[in-house]
Amino acid sequence: MTLYEFFQKHPKVALAFSGGVDSAYLLYAALNCGAQVHAYYVKSAFQPRFELEDAMRLAAELGVDMKVLDVDVLDCPQIAANTAERCYYCKYSIFKAIINAASEDGISVLIDGTNASDDAGDRPGMLALRELTVRSPLRECGLTKTEVRRLSKEAGLFTWDKPAYACLATRIPTGEEITKEKLQRTERAEDYLFSAGFTDFRVRMMGSAARIQLPERQLPFLLNKRKEFLGELKKYYSAVLLDLEVRGE
Repeated sequence: MTLYEFFQKHPKVALAFSGGVDSAYLLYAALNCGAQVHAYYVKSAFQPRFELEDAMRLAAELGVDMKVLDVDVLDCPQIAANTAERCYYCKYSIFKAIINAASEDGISVLIDGTNASDDAGDRPGMLALRELTVRSPLRECGLTKTEVRRLSKEAGLFTWDKPAYACLATRIPTGEEITKEKLQRTERAEDYLFSAGFTDFRVRMMGSAARIQLPERQLPFLLNKRKEFLGELKKYYSAVLLDLEVRGE
């Protein structure tokens, strides 16, 4: 099946729109295939500010109305407790909110940007999508992440080379309670590293300390500016540690 065939069968859809590479291309493809697509962005404590800004920018460039739905994910005890099943409860809450909003708009088909490179398996988040009957056209049509990036570049989408970005909750160890303060601290630290020119990194919490993970090619720059980075990051953490099992190895 091709995306064109999918959207011929489903000409009116609601899209769970995150502003990332996959959902951005899916929004473009739906429009290009003549579908009536409504974009829904869920704003929560787990999403950094720049994700919403990227989503709004792309929606404006494509001329699509985007609804922003506020969901208090930390109101769910299973999410705040950060259990191994956190992702299930989080995905369920987010997609249930979109389903309810889409239903009010007269839309019964909800799609998301899961692609053929994503490991569906028994991941908690994927289970929630199956339970809620969320369709994943990229995955169903066999489009991998690499292909989505290539097609996005050909389409002129600014998101084509956007680094993958997992939600802020993944920076906090499983079993440790998630609070807004911890999430805000993480976002401020990662915003600083973004502004300094780093990409594809993570600032993970270890108690009150930060553990920095980043690609090997970026290590020299970090070490050359060590005092500057320490001065900034120690505003948020008691200590700053460098993970030598660097990202990209």
